[in-house]
Amino acid sequence: MSRRHRWQGILRLISHFLVFFLVIGFVTTCCLMLFITVMSETMKIDLTSDHIQTAAKITFGNVLLLSLLCSVIDAIRRKLTVSNPARAIVNTTKKLIKGDFSARVPVLAKMDDEDVFNQIGEGINRLAEELSGVETLRTDFVANVSHELKTPLAVIGNYATMLREPGLSEEKRLEYSKAISDASRRLASLITNILKLNKLENQQIFPENAVYDLGEQICECLLQFESEWEKKEIEIDTDIAEDVTVCADRELLSLVWNNLLSNAFKFTDRGGSVSVRLATDGTFATVSVTDTGCGMTPEVGAHIFEKFYQGDTSHATRGNGLGLALVKRVVDIVEGEISVESVSGKGSTFTVRIKTRQ
Repeated sequence: MSRRHRWQGILRLISHFLVFFLVIGFVTTCCLMLFITVMSETMKIDLTSDHIQTAAKITFGNVLLLSLLCSVIDAIRRKLTVSNPARAIVNTTKKLIKGDFSARVPVLAKMDDEDVFNQIGEGINRLAEELSGVETLRTDFVANVSHELKTPLAVIGNYATMLREPGLSEEKRLEYSKAISDASRRLASLITNILKLNKLENQQIFPENAVYDLGEQICECLLQFESEWEKKEIEIDTDIAEDVTVCADRELLSLVWNNLLSNAFKFTDRGGSVSVRLATDGTFATVSVTDTGCGMTPEVGAHIFEKFYQGDTSHATRGNGLGLALVKRVVDIVEGEISVESVSGKGSTFTVRIKTRQ
């Protein structure tokens, strides 16, 4: 503690003492005057100056002692119930301001049932936990985005350099141009998905609900991948119930079906099969997409809806790990449920349940 702060503490203690001295002196004097007056009138006693001086001296000593005692008690009380908790809160907030999100306000002994400082401390601790989680997510997000951006940018830069080589054959030129075009599309897809996910997570996209036929939408989404399944000779098996209507945002749900179907065709080898089912029990519509692809282990399945997570690195060049994160967020927004069942080497089934129109 600096000398200035020490003197400030002494002056504060003296000021408290003077306040108590004046207050207690005034109250005690009034009580004593009243007592002496009543006693002298009742008992017909004439008080001499010696009696009054003695009583005054005793009273002054009592007032002085009581004032000093109350000042010390108040100083201790303020230190324990005000100064220490306030100092702990200030120190913690200073650490949080500097970026130390592990800082916490210590829990102090409660002096009463309504301990405001502990309530403030608990609130700051909860805030610190949230900030710590947000900071971790931000750090991971920036690291993942940086990593995902580097790959297509490196491909574009390398092939652009190779295109400038003299005497390059037409075949090589087309090959390098295709590689640049593919990397550019992947980069554009990554940025688009990042923006979509950011808007969804920050509730900047508000659902525009409308009543429409869910089976019709799923069929339309499936037909967009016709060239994909024909190229890989994938067998398509559909069982889509008719007249299943939902009241939801059509564009948002199309993101769900397109991503699930895209993954199914991407991970299914040539000659495999993809099944699409739509059923309803009157209250919920259940959509399932099943593939005979590589499947995944339970460890991978536990993280499959996390941003940038890619369990199968052999297909990493065809995705960016954001598709299923988008799917999960959209399903949450429409108050639905999504689950996955998968066996490594045999395939996966993604199931989505959403409310039908009542």
